[in-house]
Amino acid sequence: MLTIVYAFNFVDRQILVILQEPIKADMGLSDAQLGLLSGFSFALIYVTAGIPIAWWADRGNRRNIVSLALAVWSGMTALSGFAQNYGQLLTARIGVGLGEAGGSPPAHSMISDYFPPEQRGRALSFYSTGIYVGILLGFMFGGMIADAFGWRIAFLVVGIPGVLFAIVLRLTVREPNRGRWDSALETAQRPTLAETMVVLRERPSFWYIALGCSLMAFVSYGVGNFFPSFLIRIHSLSIGQVGIVLALVSGISGAVGTYLGGYLGDRFGAHDPRWYLWIPMIGAAVAFFPYLYVLLGDSTGSILVVLVFTNLLMTLYLGPSIAMSHALVPPSMRALTSAILFFVLNIIGLGLGPFLTGLMSDLLAPRFGVLSLRYAMVISTMTALIAIALFYAAAKRLPEDLAKRSREQAAAAVA
Repeated sequence: MLTIVYAFNFVDRQILVILQEPIKADMGLSDAQLGLLSGFSFALIYVTAGIPIAWWADRGNRRNIVSLALAVWSGMTALSGFAQNYGQLLTARIGVGLGEAGGSPPAHSMISDYFPPEQRGRALSFYSTGIYVGILLGFMFGGMIADAFGWRIAFLVVGIPGVLFAIVLRLTVREPNRGRWDSALETAQRPTLAETMVVLRERPSFWYIALGCSLMAFVSYGVGNFFPSFLIRIHSLSIGQVGIVLALVSGISGAVGTYLGGYLGDRFGAHDPRWYLWIPMIGAAVAFFPYLYVLLGDSTGSILVVLVFTNLLMTLYLGPSIAMSHALVPPSMRALTSAILFFVLNIIGLGLGPFLTGLMSDLLAPRFGVLSLRYAMVISTMTALIAIALFYAAAKRLPEDLAKRSREQAAAAVA
């Protein structure tokens, strides 16, 4: 059920990506303005609201918070279809970001109470496949509906079902016992944001993980949010064709890669927890040069085949990263820890990725014309090299930080 909620999250978030070309034409927008719509404006409210909502989730009923959040962001998605100008659409997207801020941190916390530590990588990765289920549905139906009825109707069609599903979630999902797999003393604690930050400051591996995830997300959003425009402008596909192609190529391979990251993390991490971070590092390193071919190649069929392979490898990071972040803190800090992780990930990845890619495309346009978007996307992809180094640094510090956590658990058990 939570995975379905996460799929709605990304249907409503990414529907703008497949619709941005007709919106650009209708409203006369620049690529930088598109980047602000799909990136920075959304991310700013998302990360600002995420931390106080996570603080609430570490104390309140997480199921109810997720249900309310789903109703808010789905309703604002539907309202996006009524926007008459850039300012109104921007306001609606800010509303979507406000609602979606209440989705993942409470859900992550619930999942860590549903599943024991040795299964969390797979469980959190399974939940994270909702990203690519949402992308698949958003791209496929968004493109088809926009082709047939226009972009405004597409917003309405994908937004309204989420409001209805919020009611179903509220009536059917049970709130798990908080800290089910942890000591009663740690579970009973209600730490503040400041106290959580003190603990995380003593876990350098967490910050390397957060920055590594943020730069992987910079590539994912910075390049991915413009990929429909890339295929339309440079490979001459229609919006309907792009929706179907990216739904099948990116949606399926992304879901498989996301789950595979958690599966491999749990399997190899049982012997050495550093594998939770080595797997994302290796995946990004192997995918890097083929990903450049995807952007620079001229054969549409060939680049889409390679995109399946690279997309699978570039999506290995999220589930293992969340699982290790939760392993570093007490149960009463997990929602806040997820919110802080997503704060860093989204302000850099979602906030800056699309905006800077769009801005670079605008700046390069006088010299390269329609190819400016291609070269802007190539430049954004280079940040993956820094992400690889950060995951390596995180893995190097992880044993020491997990040892600190073990000593805290032992002390709590004695108490």
